Amino acid sequence: MYETKEELEKVILVAVTTGDEDNAEESLDELEELVSTAGAVVAGRMIQNLEHINNATYIGSGKVKELKDLIWEMEADAVICDDELTPAQYKNLEDELDVKVMDRTLIILDIFAKRAKTAEGKIQVELAQLRYRSTRLIGMRNLSRQGGGIGTRGPGEKKLEVDRRVIRNRIAQLREQVGELENHRQVTRSKRQDNPVPVVAIVGYTNAGKSTLLNTLTDASVLEEDKLFATLDPTTRNYKLPDGQEVLLTDTVGFIRKLPHHLIDAFKSTLEEAKYSDIIIHVVDASNESMDKNMHAVYETLKKLDVKDKIVITVFNKLDKLEDKPILSDFNADYVVNAAIKKKAGLDDINEALEKALKSMRVTVEKVLDYADAGKVGLIRKYGQIISEEYKEDGIHIKAYVPAQMVGKL
Repeated sequence: MYETKEELEKVILVAVTTGDEDNAEESLDELEELVSTAGAVVAGRMIQNLEHINNATYIGSGKVKELKDLIWEMEADAVICDDELTPAQYKNLEDELDVKVMDRTLIILDIFAKRAKTAEGKIQVELAQLRYRSTRLIGMRNLSRQGGGIGTRGPGEKKLEVDRRVIRNRIAQLREQVGELENHRQVTRSKRQDNPVPVVAIVGYTNAGKSTLLNTLTDASVLEEDKLFATLDPTTRNYKLPDGQEVLLTDTVGFIRKLPHHLIDAFKSTLEEAKYSDIIIHVVDASNESMDKNMHAVYETLKKLDVKDKIVITVFNKLDKLEDKPILSDFNADYVVNAAIKKKAGLDDINEALEKALKSMRVTVEKVLDYADAGKVGLIRKYGQIISEEYKEDGIHIKAYVPAQMVGKL
């Protein structure tokens, strides 16, 4: 009996740095993780220090010759560049190297195509891919010569080898569908605003532990994997805090450095869950050597999405992986918690921070309710926090913290 094992594509990673070589190495390490997630193996890597990226071939002509030798030596199937390539760079590199050439954006799009499960996710991925590839149909090697593999998932060859007019029509159709989905999301958000349950968006760099947090708190059964972009489609679950208050927890797609603008545009409605939330939980992988840069990338992405004036709880996760326990801080956060979510360490502190954040959003009310309105006590319990409750002859004397929008209803 013979076992047939699928041969993984062998690729070579290429980056240009304009001075900070350590940063380029870190970026290539992340690209290697992306490539692994996409289903290929890295056979080699190359970094060139230049004053600026070569407009014709991304790297200099001498490095192109070195790269050609490295491809032959390592028997590589493809080259992946760490920055988004122009159509001319694609064409010139493929002509020189005679192998498939890809860039970081194409790999991320490929992973998103692989991970999208919901109809909305698939529409958004296809829209991002078509917008990206429509400008590169002339530059990229004829897709039928690519022979499949990573970088070719999604719309497929037939959809991409038709003329630009048909692609433009398809993009218009997809935009219309995304617009309908956005309208539906706006209606859902409006209903949430009428309902005083606060919304908590879980954000963070990809693979920081966002889905693990949602699963641990709510048994949401969201996919957890030690891979980039394990979760693509957002999941929302009800969560009751130990003090009885309820919130809606929403997991979001992971952020990443050099997040392609095609994806920010296509996934804007999904990413904007953070914009319409009341509280943000920022999950950080404290064991990652690039922690500070990853945190900066998250805040930069939030800024692009116009997310501001939110209560931020930063959870430094995976502390169990660190031998030394440093003092960690985040000047953008209102509350900081240390945790090892998989080990269920720090969950009480996360709950406490949430309770404090909710309390800071609420107003104190003192009311005497008629016994006929006793049902309102249940509403206060559900959406607020009762400080004191006394039943007297003239009615129910209540002192409580409640959301501001609930005061009128009492």
